[in-house]
Amino acid sequence: MIKVDTSLKPGSLRKDIDLLFEASGRKIFALQKAWNPLLGAPVITVAGRYTSRGWTEWTQGFQFGSAILQFAATGDRKALAVGREGTLRHMAKHVSHIGVHDHGFNNVSTYGNLLRLANSGEMRADEGEILYYELALKVSGAVQAARWTALPAGLGYIHSFNGPHSLFADTIRSLRILALSHRLGHALMGENDRQYSLLGRLLQHAETTARFNVYLGEGRDRYDVRGRVAHESIFNPNDGSYRCPSTQQGYSPFTTWTRGLAWILCGYAEQLEFLEALPDQELRAFGGKAAVLGRFAEVARATADFYIEQTPTDGVPYWDTGAPGLARLGSYLDRPADPFNDFEPVDSSAAAIAAQGLIRLGHYLGGGKEARAGSRYLAAGLTIARAIFREPYLSTSSGHQGLLLHTVYHRPNGWDHVPRGRRVPCGESSMWGDYHARELAYLIKRMIERRSYYTFFGP
Repeated sequence: MIKVDTSLKPGSLRKDIDLLFEASGRKIFALQKAWNPLLGAPVITVAGRYTSRGWTEWTQGFQFGSAILQFAATGDRKALAVGREGTLRHMAKHVSHIGVHDHGFNNVSTYGNLLRLANSGEMRADEGEILYYELALKVSGAVQAARWTALPAGLGYIHSFNGPHSLFADTIRSLRILALSHRLGHALMGENDRQYSLLGRLLQHAETTARFNVYLGEGRDRYDVRGRVAHESIFNPNDGSYRCPSTQQGYSPFTTWTRGLAWILCGYAEQLEFLEALPDQELRAFGGKAAVLGRFAEVARATADFYIEQTPTDGVPYWDTGAPGLARLGSYLDRPADPFNDFEPVDSSAAAIAAQGLIRLGHYLGGGKEARAGSRYLAAGLTIARAIFREPYLSTSSGHQGLLLHTVYHRPNGWDHVPRGRRVPCGESSMWGDYHARELAYLIKRMIERRSYYTFFGP
């Protein structure tokens, strides 16, 4: 269980964040110099060098989004040029990509961050450039929403690249693109000019995920533990009936893949902030603002509590809560995670994602009657951030292209590099891990500086 340091404040991490962005800048430029775009998007490191690997190019937005965040955090205009030009040259295909559920990863990280910087005045952009970013986000949101499987009783979901039968936990964070597109006044147009609300589909997907991918301790099966997450839910697309839990990257359908847990926690927490900012009348047709916020908070809190309870004391989880080798580690939840153990790898990328979710949930709850709970979630997020912003997780070496060490991509498929002399993957980085470490650091930095609070839909 995480040993939450309630004395931590955002300012406690000021030096750690400065060091992170100092190392981050060097690594962004080194990767930009070394990377051959013809190889596709960089995904994970092998012996410290980024390589392509995976099913789809869902990480390219993190490559250029990292450079944009570097500028936002430090004012480095060379980093902005990398992110801006990379977006212009390489990201258009991701806007119109009809085969993936990853629009919220690729396009919010690039076009979304650029639009926010332009609108806030932190980056100079003329009207044409701003309209270009807005159009990309509008189209991306509609394309993502069109990847739809309808279910009975007004439910439905954006299906994964596995096909119409498959709902992934990961996709909750792609709802960011539907939110931005809706905020820009856009909608999905279908046959006979039928118009579909992007906000409506966002809420439908979130409710379907809450019912089938998240366990709330209500006895739905023998493994219903409050806050546990199934990576994938399988449906019969012919009649919309639910069939079973599944997983692609976890150990089993009845254990919890911790990065999937982190996606859920972070996704619902940031959507709470977005939905809170909407006028009441926009949510009236969906049961009312209070009911919608209550449901999202229920899911976010359940997953936050499970993460805290099922993670080692420093807040860095092993890759799956039911991984078979954990039994050989003894009382592993009563001490900090060991990335160099011989039995199961940790996943620091899950920690970076979950920490942001905990901080956002804490921030959301902190302004109301749940201030005490909010303070604990915030402190838990900062406790995790402190761990991963330092050794052995933060890489400052010029000989390693990654920033956040000890991340895991796909343990069942064996895609992760095992160094010589080791038995399990360790010491490697991933594009999403590096990006979310930067995004987490930027969020905390804004809180330290008491600037406007950083959200994907601001300013």
